[in-house]
Amino acid sequence: MTGFLLRAVISAIGLWLASLWVPGVHFDSTGTLILAGILLGVVNALVRPIAFILTLPITILTLGLFLFVLNAAMVALVAWIVPGFHLEGFKAALLTAIIVWLTGWIGSWLIGHRGFERYARR
Repeated sequence: MTGFLLRAVISAIGLWLASLWVPGVHFDSTGTLILAGILLGVVNALVRPIAFILTLPITILTLGLFLFVLNAAMVALVAWIVPGFHLEGFKAALLTAIIVWLTGWIGSWLIGHRGFERYARR
């Protein structure tokens, strides 16, 4: 559970950075940002694996580049569900997905795959 919450915070940080850097991404409040981060974690855990399996042939055909489109679709789904999270088009969703992915990648490198186990005693 701690790992999920850390990932939700990292996703929220990525969404916040996207709202600063990407034109067309807006949040009405901080609570909306946190809710979007949590919901993005849930969507990535439940919906994305199903969508990945369904789009596996096109993902293989594009040598994995379609995963960017799939991630953008997950961000757009969260924006559609969460009131107060506004995306203006596919380009904004794609750039937001890339920023959230980079933030998650850096966060995973810092905290490890399950949380702060990197710094725990063994």
